[in-house]
Amino acid sequence: MHKYLEQNIKDIIARYPGVGKILNEYKIGCTACAAGTCRLKDIVEIHNLPGPEEEKLMGRIALAISPDGALMVPKSPGKAAAPAGGLKYSPPLKRLVDEHVLIKRLLALLPRFVAGTDLGSEEGAGLARGGLKFIRTYADKYHHAKEEEILFKYFDGGLDVIQVMLLDHVTGRGHVKAADEALAAGDGAAAAKQFLAYRELLAEHIKKEDEILYPWMDRNLTMKQVGELSGRFDEADEKFAPELIAECEAVVTGLEKLLGAAELT
Repeated sequence: MHKYLEQNIKDIIARYPGVGKILNEYKIGCTACAAGTCRLKDIVEIHNLPGPEEEKLMGRIALAISPDGALMVPKSPGKAAAPAGGLKYSPPLKRLVDEHVLIKRLLALLPRFVAGTDLGSEEGAGLARGGLKFIRTYADKYHHAKEEEILFKYFDGGLDVIQVMLLDHVTGRGHVKAADEALAAGDGAAAAKQFLAYRELLAEHIKKEDEILYPWMDRNLTMKQVGELSGRFDEADEKFAPELIAECEAVVTGLEKLLGAAELT
């Protein structure tokens, strides 16, 4: 089994499709991953399943690869039970999770916004541009910049999990650019399509960060690094104009008053 743990997961799934189906059951989305160069052992470590569940997963994967039961599954190391009350984050990672909350408030509004707004009209396009400004300012220049320029630098940039997150950022910027161009051309339908594509991308992106990436990072950061991150995030926040943050919050609050608050599903 050890040789398979070192192999690229996409190669394993291509040769043994049943492995992909098993991972999907555990909500480990390797089959849909745009990169897919993670080793099997990295995927298991990053998702941090409880010991017995990890052994069960690996046993099923072993049988999918070798139905005759010839592969020996390595014993899972003892793991502490999950903390009561859900996921716990270090202070700097918790700060990023909290920033996600405002972004998710906007994402939750987008389906109702594009369905009930004439984006081809001057008024509708104006509201849409406010949303784009929020995305470019708060989600990208403020939040994503802290990830790309600070947090991710503490890890190997070649890791597949980091590359996937960076690719999501680039893809999101593409949707924003395309939406802006559609609004300029008066093509409300095309703009709506880009807004919804952005919502789908970022909702899944945030879920992966909150539930998988950030907890994995916290398990691998030292106490000294956590302290450094807090200080560097403080510096980044001080450089970002507070009035821009307030303006971004006002955009979301204004849309909630117009449309009614919603929850991201």
